[in-house]
Amino acid sequence: MRSPTGAVAASEPTPRRVAAPASGGRRLPPAVRKPLVVLHVVASVSWLALMLCLLTLAVTALTTGDADRLRTAYRAMGLLGDALILPLSLLTFLSGVALGLGTSWGLFRYYWVSTKFWLTLGAMTASVLALTDRLHDAVRVVEAHPTGPITVADLGFVRYNTVIVPAVALTLYLFNVILSVYKPWGRRKAHAKVTAPAQVTAPAPAPVRAEATDTRPGRIPGAGD
Repeated sequence: MRSPTGAVAASEPTPRRVAAPASGGRRLPPAVRKPLVVLHVVASVSWLALMLCLLTLAVTALTTGDADRLRTAYRAMGLLGDALILPLSLLTFLSGVALGLGTSWGLFRYYWVSTKFWLTLGAMTASVLALTDRLHDAVRVVEAHPTGPITVADLGFVRYNTVIVPAVALTLYLFNVILSVYKPWGRRKAHAKVTAPAQVTAPAPAPVRAEATDTRPGRIPGAGD
């Protein structure tokens, strides 16, 4: 830019800050991600429904005074548990882990995702180990008394275990649903610092050299001698 005297003013170097792009991880293509989401939703809802069915049957067996109904309830619980607990729990957990690793949510970037991860892992372990054993105990009791009445002493604490474990698992699954819908607590601070866009300084433009100006009286700037 020329000054009133005809000189080209030298521009002051001004550093510019440019946001560096955030590093992106691996992302699943839509052709893989969408079927995986469907699988995860179906498995999760089925797991939730299974716990609700087991809890209903367990409460029925706990409150009924009919021995035949009690036998039917515990046998049905044993059949459902052996057929569905392991595959549904594994499908839910593994599909959730795959979605976390293959999308921008990650497994430990957000508080709600990491909380859901640990709750699902705990619920899966409790279902496969504790709940399955309690169902087998109940089936053994009714098989040992195929006819006639079954007393409270025969059942022992089994009739309470078959209610407590599905109720706890159902509560955890419902809490996971709430986390998935509301997504509370935001991003974890450690990951927010690591993945925040970095500010880099772009090279400043080279200064423009000012033209020599003849300041003698009566001279026209830019005119030759």
